[in-house]
Amino acid sequence: MNVIAQLAVARRGLILALAVFVASLAAFYGAGVQEHLANGGFQDPSSESMQVDEALAADFATGAPNLVVIASGTGGRAPEDPEVAEAADALVRRIRTFDGVVSADSYWTGGRPASLRSKDGSGGLLLVRLGGNEGTYQATAKRVVPQIHDERLDLRFTGIAQTYVEVERVSADDLLRAELIVAPITLLLLVLVFGSLAAALVPLAVGGISVVTTTAVLRLLTEATSVSVFALNVTTALGLGLAIDYSLFVISRFRDELAADPDVGAAVRTTIRTAGMTVLFSGVTVALSLSALLVFPMYFFRSIAYGGIAVVLVAALVSVVVLPALLALLGHRVNSLDVFGRFRRRTPSGFWRRLALGVMRRPIPVMTAISALLLLLGSPFLSASFSLADDRVLPASSPARQAAQYLRDNFDVGETNPIPVVVPGVTGDGALQALPPYAARLSTLDGIRRVDTLTGSYADGRPVAPPAAASSRFTGTAGSWLSLVPSVEPYSPEGRQLVAAVRAADGAPAAVKVGGQAAQLVDTTRTTGGKLPAALLIIAVATAVLLFLFTGSVLIPVKAIVLNLLSLTATFGSMVYVFQDGHLKWLVGDFVTTGMIDATMPVLMFCIAFGLSMDYEVFLLSRIREEYVRSDDNAHSVALGLEKTGRVMSAGALLIGTVFVTFASSGLTLLKLLGVGLALAVVVDATLVRGLLVPAFMRLAGRANWWAPPLLRRLHDRFGLSEHPENPAGTSATVDAQERSVEMANPLN
Repeated sequence: MNVIAQLAVARRGLILALAVFVASLAAFYGAGVQEHLANGGFQDPSSESMQVDEALAADFATGAPNLVVIASGTGGRAPEDPEVAEAADALVRRIRTFDGVVSADSYWTGGRPASLRSKDGSGGLLLVRLGGNEGTYQATAKRVVPQIHDERLDLRFTGIAQTYVEVERVSADDLLRAELIVAPITLLLLVLVFGSLAAALVPLAVGGISVVTTTAVLRLLTEATSVSVFALNVTTALGLGLAIDYSLFVISRFRDELAADPDVGAAVRTTIRTAGMTVLFSGVTVALSLSALLVFPMYFFRSIAYGGIAVVLVAALVSVVVLPALLALLGHRVNSLDVFGRFRRRTPSGFWRRLALGVMRRPIPVMTAISALLLLLGSPFLSASFSLADDRVLPASSPARQAAQYLRDNFDVGETNPIPVVVPGVTGDGALQALPPYAARLSTLDGIRRVDTLTGSYADGRPVAPPAAASSRFTGTAGSWLSLVPSVEPYSPEGRQLVAAVRAADGAPAAVKVGGQAAQLVDTTRTTGGKLPAALLIIAVATAVLLFLFTGSVLIPVKAIVLNLLSLTATFGSMVYVFQDGHLKWLVGDFVTTGMIDATMPVLMFCIAFGLSMDYEVFLLSRIREEYVRSDDNAHSVALGLEKTGRVMSAGALLIGTVFVTFASSGLTLLKLLGVGLALAVVVDATLVRGLLVPAFMRLAGRANWWAPPLLRRLHDRFGLSEHPENPAGTSATVDAQERSVEMANPLN
């Protein structure tokens, strides 16, 4: 850090010029990143359901429809009108010629089954299968949907492919809206925090550099792997929030040092060696928490992990390299344009010191009350029910969502969401003999309306229709498959139970594989649950090792993990209470309540929120430890450490919470959930946990907070990480005899 400190002072102009040059290149390169992002990525690519999806496309040139067109005759003409039928037939033939279309069928080309005709008799369905993975068929839908039209037909488009197209559009609009909302609010809050317009503009500059660098990193990642469209929103908010958070910590320390010693160079050097080290350490800790997402095979998680790790480290590096150079250039002018100077100074007997001393007088009642409150707020999560994202994450104004709701209300949803069962290796005469009894057996399962296969259709254990010309699509050189038409919603408890029953059904002629939306939900939750212990282990081990290296204590890492978990209970409870059960919807804007939450959100929110909690843990511990090294007085160190960081932490929580809560303005339910949950997590952690639980715990533990066995103590002495200012007291040198006497006179000492 000494080298960085010297360069920040001596080469500040060069550093700032390079920063502007790099940011300009990043902004230019990352400008078109939105066009290269993909939707989806919620399924394990090696799961059974995804293997079925691939087999249907590769071996049978078919699959569940991912683009659904609701067609009705113009002027209210019925589907049986000859002109309407002619137009629909022509449209299907035309769709089949488009590149990327695997198959296309309709009410009119499929023998006019009642299941593909609306209940009100106004129209019928066109079912289109677009080939490739999620990113590919989304791009195909974006290209072909504008070409699907006929003046004789009124057309509405939905299905997962069109849903993804609209999710991408809404996500881009949401990002722009969030940036327009958050910038002026953040500037106002920063002015209130610093009292100086000059100081308030600095974090926004650091945040801007971090954000444009984020877009460039994501654009680079798209060249190597699929990147979720949500990664741009999440990492942009994370980069902006952390850049502001780190800037607050660094600028506050710089202003404290400047108040104690007017030498700008000395103030910058001390700031880098103290706050700079803490920021770097915090960045590494947050990055390691995000790295736990890499154990999951879904690219939704992995792309957010890659982007998140990159932006966190960029924000930390900018805060300890570019920001100090800017402060060296500004010097005392950092306090210029003083608007609310009276907010800037802190007194030795300030609010956070009094709060800490009050808590430490009654640590057990405080810990009991706050822990009980957090557990109570988290209790709704015990009734959590999980699903995957579908059209209902879109806003009410979305055409795809409106069309999908019309589909649910007026058609048999089982026809558009069949359960495919692939029977590998069973073809020819073997299929003719083995499939009928198996299909009949499956048709008796609760939740199955009909089974279609090579040998005809089955219901209630018996044949109901002979094979037709279209039945040949159920077999190929690699095997055969069956289409199970369910009578239950795929993303529902009944849908999951049905998948389990199909997979466990007797009489299968081979090692069958079951796919479909319900199976994807089952496989996703199973993969997520199976990988979760490894993710938790990574977070726990990384936290324990890093905090030990930082503090030399074996108790503080355990305390940090336990309290961080406790602080997240309110967040997880709110996910269920608001977004699953639909309470307090007026606070976050309208959305569709399905009685379930997305299965991927708790994992994503845990990894991000845990990292942000560690951010504040490191900030607080850095000052507590600094004071403890100086005074060897636990209670005094906790009180003074909280006094010196409490205002910064609460301001940082307010600012980063503001960044995340702007997601509530999003039209996408997933972003609403993530933003509101993370904002709540940050605020709860910076107030209830750091302000109340940490002082209470550290008072009860006393000197044991800093204990380690001799072997580990020697290990820390050799490899430990710590701040090393020239004056170990740092700003504490300004703590005069009166301040010290107040602490010594307190009965806690």
